[in-house]
Amino acid sequence: MTGLGEELPRSAGAIWRAALPVWAGLMALLAATLVAAYLPLGRFNLVLSLGIAVAKAALVVVFFMQLKRPNPLLRLAAFAGLIFLAFMFTLTYADVLTRAAPTQPGIVMPRSIPDMPATGQRAF
Repeated sequence: MTGLGEELPRSAGAIWRAALPVWAGLMALLAATLVAAYLPLGRFNLVLSLGIAVAKAALVVVFFMQLKRPNPLLRLAAFAGLIFLAFMFTLTYADVLTRAAPTQPGIVMPRSIPDMPATGQRAF
């Protein structure tokens, strides 16, 4: 196998037989997401929702993006996308962690002056 698509389905029937179970699985996971949204599970609701989302993503990656094929360039592109996504999440998390809460002492907040006339000029 060279990874150039020798094992891909060739006829319309073979394509439907390969895609229909994946589509049915995605629809079942969609229904599970809908049901999980209305269940009072507390903190476990987030865990369940993320688990369902990971299962959906795995189905899409393996079957529709065809990452189960031995094409190294395709896998490299997917890995680069994951690294970029992890980098962006890391930068976002670092930004959130370094922000000062507005209730800390020493934070200068803009004040509003209610007794200023509405002249169109800035009050600060």
